[in-house]
Amino acid sequence: MFAVLKTGGKQYRVQAGDVLRVEKLNAEAGDKVQFNEVLMIGATVGAPLVAGAAVQAEVIDTIKADKVITYVKRRRKHSSQRTRGHRQQLTLVRITDLLEKGGDKTDVKPAVGARTKLEAAQPAKAKKSKAEASAEDAN
Repeated sequence: MFAVLKTGGKQYRVQAGDVLRVEKLNAEAGDKVQFNEVLMIGATVGAPLVAGAAVQAEVIDTIKADKVITYVKRRRKHSSQRTRGHRQQLTLVRITDLLEKGGDKTDVKPAVGARTKLEAAQPAKAKKSKAEASAEDAN
């Protein structure tokens, strides 16, 4: 049996025992994580997700991908050039279980990215303007 899961903006076709390189997850080596966004499992196709389905995995390690080098050169009268390199951080996971039902009732922590939208928004909310801070101090 196989499943199609979605994580890090990509879709992966997996089965038990597969090793994946996914976008960096907020987990340490040896942790068990669970992917809850399952698009298809076995013969069941979701619309868009399969309710109650999950894919459990064990984190092997956090690695970096190969370096991608970008080179930009302007021609004619502008003699400028720029070289940049980037190494994407990845997490190696080994798929252990495919759950068709009951995935929402397990106590395994969900696989979330290293910096999700909610975490990125919280520091911005924590900062208060000077007017709000002085109004709080006055009360």
